[in-house]
Amino acid sequence: MAVKTAQQAFDEIVAHIKKEGSAFKYWYSGITADIESRLFGDHGVPKKDHWYIYRETTSSAAARSVEKALIEQGTDGGGGGGDESAVFVYSYRKTNITNP
Repeated sequence: MAVKTAQQAFDEIVAHIKKEGSAFKYWYSGITADIESRLFGDHGVPKKDHWYIYRETTSSAAARSVEKALIEQGTDGGGGGGDESAVFVYSYRKTNITNP
């Protein structure tokens, strides 16, 4: 998967959320350096038959700006997480089997 600019990552994630069809408030967004551990481990998002998306961005600053913009759109998420190695931004549909 190609590295994305902040705008590309934001546009692709928003399009994915809109394709699923539920409101932004039913989604969680975050950033991480380790997508496997954070998205599928900590958050418990199933790899099959579940709505999620992640994109690698050009920098931690880009990932943070996308996360902030997604939260401003209405997704759940705390902001301020991760460190300078956190270049992945992700969103997933919250359900009774995921962990916010």
